[in-house]
Amino acid sequence: ALPAMAPVSALILLLLSVPRAGAGLSGYFGTKSRYEEVNPHLVRDPLSLGPAVSGPAPSCAPLQLRAVLRHGTRYPTAGQVRRLAELHGRLLRAQQAQQGQGQQGQGQQAQPGPPPACPAAAALSAWHMWYEESLDGRLAPQGRRDMELLARRMAARFPALFAARRRLQLASSSKHRCLQSGAAFRRGLGPDLSLGGDEVEVQVNDSLMRFFDHCAKFVALVEENDAAMCQVSAFKEGPEMKKVVEKVARALCLPVEELNADLVQVAFLTCSYELAIKNVTSPWCSLFTEEDAKVLEYLNDLKQYWKRGYGYDINSRSSCILFQDIFQHLDKAVEESKSSKPISSPLIVQVGHAETLQPLLALMGFFKDKEPLLATNFARQAQRRFRSGRIVPYAANLLFVLYHCDHGNASRDEYQVQVLLNESPLPFLHSNDTISTYADLKDYYRDILENCHFKEECELPKVNVTAVDEL
Repeated sequence: ALPAMAPVSALILLLLSVPRAGAGLSGYFGTKSRYEEVNPHLVRDPLSLGPAVSGPAPSCAPLQLRAVLRHGTRYPTAGQVRRLAELHGRLLRAQQAQQGQGQQGQGQQAQPGPPPACPAAAALSAWHMWYEESLDGRLAPQGRRDMELLARRMAARFPALFAARRRLQLASSSKHRCLQSGAAFRRGLGPDLSLGGDEVEVQVNDSLMRFFDHCAKFVALVEENDAAMCQVSAFKEGPEMKKVVEKVARALCLPVEELNADLVQVAFLTCSYELAIKNVTSPWCSLFTEEDAKVLEYLNDLKQYWKRGYGYDINSRSSCILFQDIFQHLDKAVEESKSSKPISSPLIVQVGHAETLQPLLALMGFFKDKEPLLATNFARQAQRRFRSGRIVPYAANLLFVLYHCDHGNASRDEYQVQVLLNESPLPFLHSNDTISTYADLKDYYRDILENCHFKEECELPKVNVTAVDEL
């Protein structure tokens, strides 16, 4: 990990030479995308705040910042490692069989054999399978840097809120990668900020950061229901994906029957992991063109759409417990400000998952396309808004910033809000502006704030209906 407040030059060297994944694939890695894909200026300077962000009037001062973060860059899960080991094992066996046949054909002659018929397969069988199941989604060293650098940029963007002796509430999901991300975020703020003491404990809060685990209706009807992913399954067997599978089989000199969409996807994701974790272009990338990458990105986005996004109402409605908690804290800060009391929670930082942020953004109505993502409309969705790699890459962050504006007299404009996603302002849906009065924002989301009750939303239906009918 980086030492806290390391010299800027040392930090810049970390990310200065980020190679492009083969044939420009890096923009299509979906939820396995590097944070630098959405903020390319960070490649040159990891502490840059990027293009100027317009905020509220100079008479406005920030009162509270609520940040919901995704953990930093992680290793593959145990399941992904197993699938990669399976694919790599098939390649090794095929190469050994080919070499055995070549030796038989040469007999006793000591002549050099012909060049390999499958150079991609030869290169990949020589690739060292260094992933182990024990890594199982843990935070990578790059993930720690992601969070430390994010903390430093947030402190630079909101210096008044991150001033010495301001209290920081730090929470996380129970997953190891999130706890470590929270600790790395705190380290990034350095020893000079005594935010409630030198050691801020990271509180585990799965009810907010993993609300989906606690929603029985979501678990039964979506998470554990294969029929809910019918669009994903159909796309895996559709013409676009079949074409990619056949092409990869040819490149690897494997019978097409030995490959499927899942194994091809794990090869593609290995290209993404090598770039994000090791900052190298992996030989796995050589199997894919940019056109292939668009197909594989769509497969990833279909899963996100139907499991975490707009596919089913319960996906987003399950996040209302987090949405309401955000507004309860904003309400409290407004009340304290009106009473001239110090703000009890000026900084609330919570670390969760892509699965935490995506439903919350869907609940708020962001990145919704006119047409749903389907197995049959890949071409029509080329310009879709719902691209998970642009929304929830590693270290994704959603910030709610509450401001008090001194207009001399109390008015509807006195309290204003800005929402930033991945450090860029999100235009509000009710106004298309990047600043809203707090009163207007609450009016727009009144139905969710008053009528979205987690317990009732997540209750399994008592009547005997099929899962698909209920959804």
